[in-house]
Amino acid sequence: MESIITGAPAETLNRAVAACNDGNLFEAERLCQSIIAVRPGSCEALRLLADVQAALDRSNDALATYEQVLSVQTDDAVVWNNRGVILQRLQQFDEALASYERAIALRPDFADALYNRGAVLQQFKRFEDALTNYHRVLVIRLDHAAALHNRGIILHELKRFEDALASCDQALSARPDHLEALNSRGITLHALKRFEDALASYDKVLAIRPGHIEALSNRGVILHELKRFDEALASYEHGLRARSDDAAALYNRGTTLHELRRFEAAVLSFEHALAARPDYAAALSNRGITLHELKLSEEALASLEKAIGIRPTYGMAWSNRGLILRDLKRFEEATASFEKAISLEPNNKYALSGLADCAMKMCDWARREKLSRDVCRHVSEQQSIVSPFVLLGYSEDQSLQTSCGRNYFRDLISVPPQPLWRGTIWRKDKIKLAYVSADFRAHAIAYLTAELFELHDRSQFDVIAMSLGADDRSEMRARLVAAFDQFFDVARKSDHETARLINDLRVDIAVDLQGYTKDARPGIFAFRPAPVQVSYLGFPSTLGGDFIDYIIADPIILPLDRQPYYSEKIVHLPECYQVNDRKRTVAPRTPTRAEVGLPAQGFIFCCFNNSWKITPAVFDIWMRLLRLVEGSVLWLLKDNKNAERNLRNETLGRGVDPTRVVFAEHTKIEDHLARYRLADLFLDTLPYNAHATASDALWAGLPVLTCQGQAFAGRVASSLLRAIGLPELVTYSLEEYEAQALHLARQPDLLRHYRNRLVKNRFTQPLFDTDRFRRHIEAAYCRMWELWRQGEKPESFAIATVGDDEL
Repeated sequence: MESIITGAPAETLNRAVAACNDGNLFEAERLCQSIIAVRPGSCEALRLLADVQAALDRSNDALATYEQVLSVQTDDAVVWNNRGVILQRLQQFDEALASYERAIALRPDFADALYNRGAVLQQFKRFEDALTNYHRVLVIRLDHAAALHNRGIILHELKRFEDALASCDQALSARPDHLEALNSRGITLHALKRFEDALASYDKVLAIRPGHIEALSNRGVILHELKRFDEALASYEHGLRARSDDAAALYNRGTTLHELRRFEAAVLSFEHALAARPDYAAALSNRGITLHELKLSEEALASLEKAIGIRPTYGMAWSNRGLILRDLKRFEEATASFEKAISLEPNNKYALSGLADCAMKMCDWARREKLSRDVCRHVSEQQSIVSPFVLLGYSEDQSLQTSCGRNYFRDLISVPPQPLWRGTIWRKDKIKLAYVSADFRAHAIAYLTAELFELHDRSQFDVIAMSLGADDRSEMRARLVAAFDQFFDVARKSDHETARLINDLRVDIAVDLQGYTKDARPGIFAFRPAPVQVSYLGFPSTLGGDFIDYIIADPIILPLDRQPYYSEKIVHLPECYQVNDRKRTVAPRTPTRAEVGLPAQGFIFCCFNNSWKITPAVFDIWMRLLRLVEGSVLWLLKDNKNAERNLRNETLGRGVDPTRVVFAEHTKIEDHLARYRLADLFLDTLPYNAHATASDALWAGLPVLTCQGQAFAGRVASSLLRAIGLPELVTYSLEEYEAQALHLARQPDLLRHYRNRLVKNRFTQPLFDTDRFRRHIEAAYCRMWELWRQGEKPESFAIATVGDDEL
C-alpha cells in the first residue's frame, strides 16, 4: 500500500524548492532552516522543512515540524495528510487515521487523503470502509492506479476474485508498469486456477524488474502447482540470489524440494526460512512432515510442537502432528490432535480421514459409529478428502467409493500434468512390462507376487521393477531384485523423474501395485509415462482418475455390471485375480499351544486379519460362537495396545471372559504360517475380507469361512475359496455365516473333511498354480497391448481359461 505526501511551498521559498526538486535535500533543509531562523513562524518554510525531513526518512523530526505548522495553521489539509503519513510510518495507525480524517473534513475531495485513509482502514481489515474510501478516490480520479490496485487486494481478500482481477487490470490500464498490480493480478489468477495466465503476469513483472523477489517466489508457486518442480526450484533460487533471507521464498523452496524427494535439502531450506523468521509456523510444520519422511519422527514431532506453540490455532499443524502420531501407532494422542485440528478448522480437508483411521485401528467402535456418518457425508458432499483406503473399512457403498476415489484424485492431482506419452505407437518384439510399488520388500504384496515375476515368459516380456520404497535388506528384497530383468530404486526420485524414466525406457505396460495404499505415488501415473497403465492387486477399488486404463479382477470380485462405478476398464482373469507364490515356506515345526498362549484343549477360532478390519457386527457373531462352543477361544493377531485393550473390553461387555481372546505376536513369515496348523477355523471379516491373509491360511491348510460382501474388498476371500475348490465355505449373509461357523465347530468330521480337501486341492486347483495364473495375466497384458497397437481405446474384456493341454 502506498501513501502520498503532497503540498506546494510558497514562492518565497523558490531556492529551497529548486534544491528539493533537484534532489539536493540537505541544501533544501539548510535553506529552510535559515528562513525559520529569521522568521520562526513561517508556515511555508516549516511545511517544506517537514517534507524534506520526511523524504530523508527522519520521521520523528518531520512529525515535530508538522506539529509546529499545525499549532499556527490548523486548517491546512495538506499538512494534516502529510502528518498522517508520518504517523503511519511510525505505526501509530489510530493517530494517522484521525489525521487523515481531519484533512478530509477540511477538504472532502482530497484524493490523496482519502486514499491514505483507505490504506489505514485496510491495515485494520475494515475492508468495506476501505472500499468506500477507494470508491471516493476513483470518483475524483478515475485513473488512480494505487487506489485501483489496493481495491483489487481487498476484493481478493473478500474472495471476490473476478472483481479483484478487473480492478488490477484497471490499475494496469492507468499505469502499465505498475509492478505490484501485475504481481497482485498473478495472485488473483492463481486463486482462479488460471495458472498459465498467472505465470504470464509474473513474467511481465520480471521483464520489467528481473530480480523482483515476490514475483519470482509467486511464479515458483505456480510452477509447483503445475508439477513443474525443477522450474519452480529455479525460480526460487533466482529470487534468493537477490535476497537470500527471504523467508517466504525459502519456505516455498523447501516445499518444492520435498516434492522432488530431496528431503535433506528441504529440511535445510525450512531451517533457513526459520533463521530469517523464527516464528514461521508453516515452515516448522512442513519441516516436521519432511523429517518424518526421513524417519526422524521424534524430531518431526518436536518441530510440530514448536509450530503449535507459536500458533496454537494452526489447524494444519495439529493435523500434521496427528499424522505422525498415527504412523507411530500412538493413536490416542493422534486422535486428540486430529480432533483439535477439526475444532480449530471445521473445514480442514484431511483431519477427518486421519481421525476415522485412528478410530478403526484402535477398534474404538463408539467413535467409529459416530464418525461413520460424518465420513460418508463428507465424501458425498466433497467436504473432506477422505482416504479411499480408509473408506473401504467404513462403507460397502460402491457409489460412495467411486466418489471418494474421484475426490482424492482431484485433490492430489489438482492440475493434470502434461502427459509424457502422447500417442506414439512404437514397434518392439517384446512387451516391456514395469511393475511399480513401494512394497518390494518383506511385505504381503511381495509374498504374493515374487514367483510371478520369476516365471514371466521372457520370450514375450521384458520385466522391470520401479521400487518406490526403502531397501529393507531382507531375503525377499534380494529375491525380488534377482527376479526382474532390471530393478530401479526410485525411492528418492520425484514423480516426474520416475515417470520420465519409465517413458525413456519405452515401457509398454505400467502396472500400479499400490493404488492408494501406504506410500503409494499415483502422481507417477498421472504423468502418463506409458501407453497402457494398469491397477492390480494392491488396492481393491477404483482410483477414480483417468490415468489408469484397466483394473485386473475376476468375475467374483468385480462383475462387469459394476463397470459404472469404475473409471478403469474391468479385465477378468478366468479363475481368481489374486496371484500366489507356491514357493512360500511353511516352517516344518509346529509350535505347541502353550508356546503361543493357547489353551491345551478347545476349539480355536482364528482371524489374523488386521484389527481395523474387525467390526462390531462381526465381533458380535464371534462372541456368540464363544458362548455356544464350550472351551473355544478366539485367536487374533496383536496389532496395537489400544486395539487389544478395546477388544478385551468389548469381549467383557458381551459377557465373555476376556482371557478367551488370545493375541498372537508378530513373527517371521514361515513361523507365522506354521502356527496356522494349531487353529481349527479361520473366520473372515466384512466389509473388508482377508486377502493375502486368506491365502496364507489356505496355503497353511486352514479352512477359511467368509461372507461375500457387496464391494471388491468384501469379495476376495470368496474368489479364493472358489479357486481352491471350497465354495461351500462361502456364505452370503452374516446370519448364514454365523450358522455355518457354529455348524463346523460342532461337526469335527465335516471340518476335517474340508481340511483334507484343502490339503489335496492346494496342488490340483488353480489358486496356487502360479504358472497357470501367469499365463492368464500375460494373456490379459497381450490383449491390452494389441488394443493399443491397433489404435483402439481401452475396453473391458475377459480372458478364457487356459486348458491343461495349453500348459
